[in-house]
Formats: sequence, C-alpha cells, structure tokens
Amino acid sequence: MRAFALAPVALFISTLLAPAAVAADQPSIKGLYLMTDYPAVTIRPGTTSNIPLRLQDYGLAPERYQLSVSGVPSGWTATILGGGQPVAAAMPAPDKDVSLQLRLDVPANSKLDPQTLTVEAKGQGNQTSLPIQVALAKELPAKLTVKAQLPSLRGSPKSNFEFTLTIKNDSGRNLNVSFGAQAPENFETSFTEAYGSQELSSIPIDAGQSKDIKLHVRPPSAIDAGHFAVTATVKAGDASATADLALDVVGQPRLQVAGRDGLLSSRAVAAQQTSIPIVVTNTGSAPAENVKLSASAPSGWKVSFDPATVDRLVPGKDAEVQALVTPSDKSLAGDYMVSVNANSRGENASSQFRITVNTSTVWGMVGAGVIGVALLLMLTAVARFGRR
Repeated sequence: MRAFALAPVALFISTLLAPAAVAADQPSIKGLYLMTDYPAVTIRPGTTSNIPLRLQDYGLAPERYQLSVSGVPSGWTATILGGGQPVAAAMPAPDKDVSLQLRLDVPANSKLDPQTLTVEAKGQGNQTSLPIQVALAKELPAKLTVKAQLPSLRGSPKSNFEFTLTIKNDSGRNLNVSFGAQAPENFETSFTEAYGSQELSSIPIDAGQSKDIKLHVRPPSAIDAGHFAVTATVKAGDASATADLALDVVGQPRLQVAGRDGLLSSRAVAAQQTSIPIVVTNTGSAPAENVKLSASAPSGWKVSFDPATVDRLVPGKDAEVQALVTPSDKSLAGDYMVSVNANSRGENASSQFRITVNTSTVWGMVGAGVIGVALLLMLTAVARFGRR
C-alpha cells in the first residue's frame, strides 16, 4: 500500500527533472566557427601547401557565408577550395560542417618572415574568422625511415624468405628512394613491388607518404642450420635508413643413393633374382624420417627392397638396403638401366644403376646339347652313307 501511495510523488518528480535532462543532452555551443587542426604551419618558399579548414554551424539556420582571405603578402596566392575547386561561399546545414582548404602558393624568392593570414566567413547575421600563422623555412634535409612488418622469419634452406618493408619519406619534398641488402655470402637478394613480381632497384615516394616493397632472400641450398642476419638499406641523396632482419634456417635432410663402395653397376641373370646392395646416405643437417625406396626398371622386370623403408637416418650416417632385381625372362644379354629412388617427406634422391644381364647357364647347356646331338647325327649319316 505504501508503494502505491508514493507512485504519484515519483511521477511528479520525474516530470520536473525531464526537461533538465533534455537540456543537459543539448550542446551548449551555438554559433558559427571556422576551425583547423593546424592553425600554425611552416612552408618552404617555392612550394604549394594546402591547409584543411572546417566551417561549422552550431544550432543556426542555414545561411550563405561569403569566404575571403586577408593579410596575404605581395606575390603570394591564397585560394579557398571546396570539393577540390575554388569556392567563394559556403552554406553549412544546421549542426553540420563544410570541409574547405586554404591553398597557399609561396614564391621561391619570398623573405623568411612570419606571416599571419586571416580566413573570414560573413553572412547576413553571423560571421567568423580564423587567423593562421605561416612561418617560412628553407628546405629541410631529406629524412627516411624503413620498417619491416615481420623482421624475423623461419624456414628451411629451400625456403624463399620474403620480408615486407614500409619506406616512409619524412622529408618536405618528393624523393626517389633506392634500396639494397647486405646478406651472408652466397645468399641471393632481390626487391619487388609489394603486390607484384617486377624487380625494383628504386621507387619514387611523395613527401610525407610511404610505400611498401618486398625483399626476397634465398639462402644457398647447401647451407647448414643457423641464425643469419640481413640488413636492408634505403637511400635518397644524403638520407639513409636501415632495417635489421633475421633468418632462422632450420635443418634439412639431404639424401644420396649409391651402391656399396660407390659402385653404380652390377650383374644379373634373366629370370633370376639378384641382390644388389644399395647405400642411402643423409648428408644434410636434420634427420631423414621414413625414407622410402622405389625403383624404375625396364618393362617386365621386378624390383623390390629389403627393407623397403628406413625409419630414421640421422645426419652424417648411411643405411644399406638390398635391391632384389629380377630381369624379365625375355631379356636379352646386354646392359640395362635401373633408377633407384629414395624419398623422405619431400626430400628426394636417385641414381642410375647399370645392370649387365646374362642368359641362364641352363639354357646354354641345353643349347650346347642340341648342337652336340645334331653334330653326332650328321657324323653318323656321313659315315653310313659315305661308304656307298
């Protein structure tokens, strides 16, 4: 019952406070203002500079405002731009602003004395002005910075390490920036566009702007695992900047296939299995896992390996397997080539073995027997019919 009794009182108090809350949400500023983020600037004689402006309406009805600039030194040109073109008036909507620019063309022979220019906006009932201080300075020395998005990369000796570099021209003028890289001996380096494959040696960068390029580093394939430093350098006249980069090269297995004692030849008999010793060596800097053996042989031949897989081969070690080679029963006597391959997770090696095939001695004896029988029959026939 007490809650129902207090309800009208609470409603009355909230009604009184509502206008105050609405008034607090409304901005207390009202009027017309010319504003800029940089009311004091420095310009180099002989250049053109654009100063951003805003004509802001706070709670006023729409009105046309005439724009002008006073205090412009002799020989200077001051132009108010809107939407990229010269304008003489602007009309902001209530509680909105209009973006403008003050373009200043300063002659090269201007004296280095500070100046104050005043931008004005005048309407029927409202007006505003903005003083802008302009200091003149001689050309500042060129200044460059270079920064890598990822200064340290990791990969194998077969990797192509790719660094993205951001070069910024902090000078007051446009620059043509050249670049180079200092890498360990036998490392290959090249620069390309950030989004292309065209190789570069320099690139133009406007004053105050930055551009991205890519540095490609490829280590020699025979390199051992380790940490390697690379320095990227950018230059423009007397200005230069460097970025320290790093490559972490991890170990990589490297396989070799040969016969025992380095022999790459053997002998076999047609239709008979011959065991040929095969030596697989890891000359790399990381273990080779699950090394599989395979072969490519003439048609009709059979080749298998015992064992068919070497589970693990550490760097500097070798393993011997037996290649079980069975030439086709139709193979003629002569030399044949058999390719033996070893593969371990993308690392491959192969060698060509010359296999000299001889025909079976059994068939040789059979042939000799046939020839002997034929000679015996011929001699018997000559003896018998020769007497007549």
